[in-house]
Amino acid sequence: MDWQKVCKQHGPLVWKVAYRLLGNWADASDCFQDCFLTAFELSGRQKIRDVRALLTRIATQRAIDLMRRNQTRRRAALRYPQENTIPSRSPEHLAQNAELAEQLRGALAGLPAEQAEAFCLKHLNDLSYRQIARQLNQDENYVGVLIHRARGKLQQTLNGIAMKNENEVAR
Repeated sequence: MDWQKVCKQHGPLVWKVAYRLLGNWADASDCFQDCFLTAFELSGRQKIRDVRALLTRIATQRAIDLMRRNQTRRRAALRYPQENTIPSRSPEHLAQNAELAEQLRGALAGLPAEQAEAFCLKHLNDLSYRQIARQLNQDENYVGVLIHRARGKLQQTLNGIAMKNENEVAR
């Protein structure tokens, strides 16, 4: 397999997956490198049928793992605008979006690994249930259950954070 060609062809996708999940340049860089290293090592042990799907899955898994490791350490993130994002006109709106993104990352890190991965593949990578089922080696219905449970837990966690913030403001 020509890894230079693979990196050139799929690098932007891997970067997008890592950065969208992590929101931090340095962490996304680490995830990006780890993803290709893992795929390279895997290619030495077995034949890879779908390089794009493998890289997407590895990038998602590594990003979720890194989010979990970083969850206890709050760091200031270098934020770069994403390609398809329209900048906000209000600094307050930018701050709210950054806070919500950080809360979502924390909530994702608190989900069981399979739920977090299925949720990210569906809602951040726009994969179909069928594609996710293939990547996870699961039934499509089970993927639907994973995503449904993840949504419910995320909503519960984010609602809890919102209520806590409202109580703090009311004091």
